[in-house]
Amino acid sequence: MFDRRGGRDRGAGQPGPDPAPPTSADIGGWREALAGIDRDVSDVERVDQLRVLEELKAAAAAAQARIAVDLDLSQRREQEAAGVPAVRRGRGVGAQVALARRESPHQGGRLLGLAKALVLEMPHTYAALESGALSEWRATVLVRESICLDAAARAAFDAALWADPVAVGRLGTRALVARARQIAYRLDAASVVARARRAEHERGVSLRPAPDTMTYLTGLLPVAQGVGVWAALTRTADALRAQGDGRSRGQIMADTLVERVTGQASAERVPIEVQLVMTDKALLAADTEPAVIPGYGTVPAQFARDLITDRLDASAGTGGETNADAGKVLAWLRRLFTAPGTGELVALDSRRRIAPPGLARFIAVRDQACRTNWCDAPIRHRDHVVPAAEGGPTTAHNLRGACEGCNYARQAPGWTARTLDTSNDDNTGGNTAGQRAGPGGHVVELTTPTGHRYTSDAPPLPGRRPQRATAPPGPQAARPGARATDSALEHRMRADFAWTA
Repeated sequence: MFDRRGGRDRGAGQPGPDPAPPTSADIGGWREALAGIDRDVSDVERVDQLRVLEELKAAAAAAQARIAVDLDLSQRREQEAAGVPAVRRGRGVGAQVALARRESPHQGGRLLGLAKALVLEMPHTYAALESGALSEWRATVLVRESICLDAAARAAFDAALWADPVAVGRLGTRALVARARQIAYRLDAASVVARARRAEHERGVSLRPAPDTMTYLTGLLPVAQGVGVWAALTRTADALRAQGDGRSRGQIMADTLVERVTGQASAERVPIEVQLVMTDKALLAADTEPAVIPGYGTVPAQFARDLITDRLDASAGTGGETNADAGKVLAWLRRLFTAPGTGELVALDSRRRIAPPGLARFIAVRDQACRTNWCDAPIRHRDHVVPAAEGGPTTAHNLRGACEGCNYARQAPGWTARTLDTSNDDNTGGNTAGQRAGPGGHVVELTTPTGHRYTSDAPPLPGRRPQRATAPPGPQAARPGARATDSALEHRMRADFAWTA
């Protein structure tokens, strides 16, 4: 089915040339063939297809690992020939792997490390992956559990684990992890203990978006501290529930966590500055244009209005507060102006090499996250598209938001970038050169050392009309006796509201 080079139907025992190794074009043909897989088959055949496809996925992962190792070796040789110091060789290879596999650069580095461990140090695990007997995730687990061992101990770990392949193949993932830890501890107990101690230095807190305008606040803690925090929250929830609190156990634990971390009497009274981006009509005239919270993403307009209203309600005062305190608002608005119809932020520039605070904040709101494709990391650097050392200006047009890893990856030889100018595009609407390209008005093209090109668009902001709209929507008719911006929220906002430019 998949062999296009004459190696398929030779017949048993008949001599003939071995089929040539498949090229990327051949593999693409296999992918297309899978789209037309026969569906008019028995259930027995369907189960067999599921099994073979699962094995094919594992074999493909093994091939990707081998290719990644070869790419790393080749790129290091090219960098050595270019005079790159030994300590910096290999920089950017993980990012190339990530772009090719449509993963984040951080994940690309992990995939490259996984490939090196499997191909160079764990031949039995790699053979199991290549044969389809082991999934990529389970191979990743085995590498993770042996990461603290040196090369010789890891080879012994690999051999001991696969002494009985049939038994290993029947283990669940949790049992496989337990078996791997036992072997690793027997081989080098000191390294395993030292790894556990080093892990405490990696403790931290992370925040990532969750569905339905929620977030996951995750704390990576030593086991004793994590269990202690959980026990304290559990005790509080059980006590309040016993006293008749109507909230669920999980709600009480979440609210208690917020209250104890922020020091507030209730979770709703936490004073914060949320970088909320929304149109004036969505804020004041009940328009349905979604809003954006940088670092989180799109939220419904009504949710954004409720967020501000809740801030106002929290500041109204409930007890011993003075009238002056009751009028203060626990919210701030920052006016950011966009071009009508495109939703593009008005540009800022600077003569400094490092973006000043105002321009840095502008880039953070426009780009929202690292601009490298498939990288959702927070913005840490404002990267010059044309490097400052080559005369690139510190302007919004020549800056892109980037995480540390993506910014450093671009420092390797062979990486280039440019901001695309689509001023002659039919959909530009007459904007000046480079003012709008793509959904967000700013497009950067990144070229890797192998010549592959990837373009990233700044995400669209609220207020941008579709590119091919035939005519701008007409004004909405106001009800008799009401102004266009008359809304309940606007009346609530007539308190002392802090505006910052």
